[in-house]
Amino acid sequence: MAKQNLMDKVVSLCKRRGFVFQSSEIYGGLGSIWDYGPYGIALKNNIANYWMREMVQLHDNIVGLDAAILMHPRVWEASGHVEGFVDPLVDCKQCKARFKAQDLIAVWRKKNLMDELAGGDITAGKEGDLEELKKINWSKANCTACGNSGSLTEPRQFNLMLKTFLGPVEDKSATVFLRPETAQGIYVNYQNVMNTARVKLPFGIAQIGKAFRNEITPGNFIFRTREFEQMEMQYFVNPADASDILIEWRDKRLSYYHKLGIRPEKLRLHQHTKEELAHYAADAYDIEYEFPFGWQELEGIHNRTNFDLSRHMEYSGKDLQYFDPDTKEKFIPYIIETSAGLNRTLLTCLVDAYNEDVQDSEPRTFLSLSPMIAPIKVGVFSLVKKDGLREIADNIASDLRQVGTVFTD
Repeated sequence: MAKQNLMDKVVSLCKRRGFVFQSSEIYGGLGSIWDYGPYGIALKNNIANYWMREMVQLHDNIVGLDAAILMHPRVWEASGHVEGFVDPLVDCKQCKARFKAQDLIAVWRKKNLMDELAGGDITAGKEGDLEELKKINWSKANCTACGNSGSLTEPRQFNLMLKTFLGPVEDKSATVFLRPETAQGIYVNYQNVMNTARVKLPFGIAQIGKAFRNEITPGNFIFRTREFEQMEMQYFVNPADASDILIEWRDKRLSYYHKLGIRPEKLRLHQHTKEELAHYAADAYDIEYEFPFGWQELEGIHNRTNFDLSRHMEYSGKDLQYFDPDTKEKFIPYIIETSAGLNRTLLTCLVDAYNEDVQDSEPRTFLSLSPMIAPIKVGVFSLVKKDGLREIADNIASDLRQVGTVFTD
């Protein structure tokens, strides 16, 4: 099956069978916003519950949290999102297409055009740096959508955070942001959890929650959207143990996808190069899946060092150091992060489970989902309606609903 054809079939199946609907469809829909139908929400909940089981229930040193979507604006100043959560944006004046500058560069690199456009390549890892992007002769470049030459604008910074106003007055002092990630809610609650859950290093805080990003170029169905759910666990450790614990969690998280039933040959690990590392990270791995549109990140495992807690100490004025009762030392813990997208995991499961065959000369489409996450656990069918058999089947189905979703006909 051709890769793009597979993706089209998965999208069609999702809409046809009630997994995913276009949001506000009767009004023409809203770009890159999706609703989850009866089977979609059942599958999504099962994935989320299994993640929580793997993270919290099976570990005596990891606890759960549900932090608010709206947070004090200073949180996002401390995290660097207000200043640095930006992408250079390029528009085509001819066809009105909009691009991330780094996406255009990726296409031009594949076509070996960077020498012609910039007199050499952009420094790896700096595709989002406006100064670096000045090397490119944008008036000479072709739009990758319409092919027109000379119609691309110079890059300009575009903040990915969505903002609103809290209270009756819409001014700068009332500005709050819809969180672009769930991690910061964990960091600002780190001390609350430590004091109330009676945990000591190493310990983790796990959370599933919504996040919002005003993506310039969302796409590939539910792979990249403006409203999405993250499954994140932040593991607080002694700095001396961080490198070893990163590898432990890398291997645990890869094993998790095997347990979900994802084919091992469709998964791979990618360690970030020095140029690819985020400014806060000492080391990082991506678990990637081979989607119909190529290898893409499924989950990130990062050694975030003490960057986040140090920044929140600086901006809040609170002491977030950890006191080790054994060594009597005080230090700022390092954080090992596992960060996955729930919607992206759901798409992975659907793509990986999609199957077609022919039965009794008729084509058949079906999903080979793991029983742990399948939206329907069992079907009960009464072949005849006489002699009370239908009532017996209904009673069996009613009993089975205590342990899972049952389909009856």
